[in-house]
Amino acid sequence: VQLQASGGGSAQPGGSLRLSCAASGITLDSYPIGWFRQAPGKERDWVSCISNSNGRTHYTDSVKGRFTISADSTQNTAYLQMTTLEPGDTAVYYCAAYVTPFCGPEIIPHYWGQGTQVTVSS
Repeated sequence: VQLQASGGGSAQPGGSLRLSCAASGITLDSYPIGWFRQAPGKERDWVSCISNSNGRTHYTDSVKGRFTISADSTQNTAYLQMTTLEPGDTAVYYCAAYVTPFCGPEIIPHYWGQGTQVTVSS
């Protein structure tokens, strides 16, 4: 299983970025996929996840209304559309795949991709 994250970069506060996570060796139709982030000097935090099998999405409170997670089964790729970015969103973002039918902040994924840096500053 490989997860290839991309799309990170720099943005100004209020700007937008879209992260992609291309999966191979695992079918996103069958397994949930999520995004985590780790800010400098802090622990890795769960951000969002999607269960493509039932269409359910979940978000941590700080990104609700600003971030949107989606998954394209034809491309076997997940996305994290980030809008109204804030300096507090600065972190390395990781995508991860679950081997459980469900996902959420308390469930630990089994597979991890490499991180992609997101920097929000003016």
